[in-house]
Amino acid sequence: MGLDDDAREYHRQEPPGKIAIETTKPTNTQRDLSLAYSPGVAAPCLDIADNPGDIFEYTAKGNLVAVVSNGSAVLGLGNIGAAASKPVMEGKGVLFKRFADIDVFDIELDIDSVDPFCEAVKAMEPTFGGVNLEDIKAPECFKIEERLREEMDVPVFHDDQHGTAIISGAALMNAVDISDKDLSELNIVFSGAGASAIATARFYVSLGARKENITMCDSSGIITEERVAAGDVNEYKSQFATPAEEGDLADAMEGADVFVGLSVGGIVSQEMVRSMAADPIIFAMANPDPEITYEDAKNARDDTVIMATGRSDYPNMVNNVLGFPFLFRGALDVRATEINEEMKAAAAEALADLARKDVPDAVVKAYGDDPLQFGPDYVIPKPLDPRVLFEVAPRVAEAAMESGSARTEIDLDQYRERLEARLGKSREMMRVVLNKAKSDPKRIALAEGTDEKMIRAAYQLAEQGIAEPVLLGDADTISQTAAELGLSFRPEVVDPDNRDVSGYGERLYELRKRKGITKREANDLVRRDTNYLGSVMVETGDVDAMLTGLTHHYPSALRPPLQIVGSADDTDTVAGVYMLTFKNRVIFCADTTVNQDPNAETLAEITRHTADLARRFNVEPRAAMLSYSNFGSVDNEGTRKPREAVDILQTDDGVDFPVDGEMQADTAVVDDILNGTYEFSELDEAANVLVFPNLEAGNIGYKLLQRLGGAEAIGPMLVGMDQPVHVLQRGDEVKDIVNLASVAVVDAQE
Repeated sequence: MGLDDDAREYHRQEPPGKIAIETTKPTNTQRDLSLAYSPGVAAPCLDIADNPGDIFEYTAKGNLVAVVSNGSAVLGLGNIGAAASKPVMEGKGVLFKRFADIDVFDIELDIDSVDPFCEAVKAMEPTFGGVNLEDIKAPECFKIEERLREEMDVPVFHDDQHGTAIISGAALMNAVDISDKDLSELNIVFSGAGASAIATARFYVSLGARKENITMCDSSGIITEERVAAGDVNEYKSQFATPAEEGDLADAMEGADVFVGLSVGGIVSQEMVRSMAADPIIFAMANPDPEITYEDAKNARDDTVIMATGRSDYPNMVNNVLGFPFLFRGALDVRATEINEEMKAAAAEALADLARKDVPDAVVKAYGDDPLQFGPDYVIPKPLDPRVLFEVAPRVAEAAMESGSARTEIDLDQYRERLEARLGKSREMMRVVLNKAKSDPKRIALAEGTDEKMIRAAYQLAEQGIAEPVLLGDADTISQTAAELGLSFRPEVVDPDNRDVSGYGERLYELRKRKGITKREANDLVRRDTNYLGSVMVETGDVDAMLTGLTHHYPSALRPPLQIVGSADDTDTVAGVYMLTFKNRVIFCADTTVNQDPNAETLAEITRHTADLARRFNVEPRAAMLSYSNFGSVDNEGTRKPREAVDILQTDDGVDFPVDGEMQADTAVVDDILNGTYEFSELDEAANVLVFPNLEAGNIGYKLLQRLGGAEAIGPMLVGMDQPVHVLQRGDEVKDIVNLASVAVVDAQE
């Protein structure tokens, strides 16, 4: 099937459409229903009647946006009517929810006239925290937005006008910087004079461009004062009329610094591009076919052409989804009365700043593994970059508060953390550890220091104040890679080829001389194997912690720190733990990486270590020893082992957390089973620490939970080591390195 048939099938699958309504509170009992509706619902109703502001406390208004259209200018389809526009409006709701966790009612009004349309939308103000106008033809869209912004007390935003303006404005700010030009001196040519073009031109002026330097062309050519006098253009186009002589687009583009295309495909030739000023900026944003193709624009000249389009298959995609979800997120969260120019500018500036930062591996993979680095082919972030939410929304909220449009003040640092939590429980949990790490950063050795991911992680650790990274490896390679990545930092490097590491060799010899190692072998190991070098640095206290494993098999990466650092004084047990985060719960799984067939004493130690780890994440542990038996239902050597571990822990006065077992996995995690069938259990709630009976079960179990249960996994975190050492999984991403480094810093603090 082709794309059209696939889309039809996608939309008609049961249930039809793309959005649904779900309840956010329990509705399982008669009391629940009495609270949700009659008679309990009367109490918040009366409170709102007395104090209208309470509507934000008691209802979904503060997170609910109306996407409103009359279907008069739908995408490239034109005036197809209100009913036919509904799939598009539902799609807009999907984007609001997916990117900013904002709920949407799509509302299609079969009204063409401005006055009745505005009256209909105004009448719905009690329901919504904001209104997103969509696909309304010009010039009516200008009049509707202007009137609703004046008469409504919630944010009203016409995305077709302002979305492209904001995103391309961010691209323009970075493009100007790269091309070493001055925004106020740019000669800018617009192809197209519709709602989006006019709003974009206005926005560029607010960013610092000069109105007299903007030339706007419609299908009849350059918009001139002479055409205005002749009544040839409407009042909105006339704002950008020029005193110049009449001409066509080719005339306008001669000598221009910037071309902004919001018209139709294929109307710009290579010759027109060659006529532009040096290092031109070309935003050819007609969809699906740009005014000139990416290849033709790039190949037209030998100097730097910064090119953006509206297409995802070329660099620098100007996509409105980078704007409207996050504008509304910030506006809603301060209960703004409008989305003003200051808030739009703040969004553009935040996007421009984000494009200059290192790009997460997950984003790079989502776009085909091609490098993404600030420069001519990367002047705006990618839509799937999760950081857009907590970079843009706080800047919008801040601008709303500073400009006076916010009804409520918020703490921006706390707000960023709440936004991160919207992206998943793992971010919320890691924020606990990251904040602890930043309070007292420690020196951490990154054993595979020449690896690109390690260098990028080191940059983030230093930039965010999480740790003081020490990269181990060839200094020239590290310096060259950092420069190629555009990372402006000078990390501490320990290069065994140009630094005296003989002292570390001596220490390794002292530790392992009765384990078959000679002095010469010890010196060779610290010079050629950074895992041994890093392990000795940790053991001697020259660094506080160490990370390795990114390019090694787990057992080979684990061996040096086990030999040199070893386990803590009070234990012989080291274990690997994964933290799995689900939508509304967190589970620690152990042991998943180290102990193949632990005995009861080892299982008890693993449980103690994992409980300590849970508390570092501010989670009070409730531990379950897993088996295929429930509390003696099967009695053999395998089921007795976890049962004995429970006895050891429950008779240990030093254990101050509940633990029970042996029990099956569903018993451990389903509260109704645990406290319904086994009311004698020591656990009063479902377990959050799961201790598996052996390595095989642990490794299989956590991976099934992660993949089939949709959990995010953080780890493996080594517990029981004498000093903080963690071993990554091969192929981990930069965020995994940063997360595990943060855990190591907190380990070192404690």
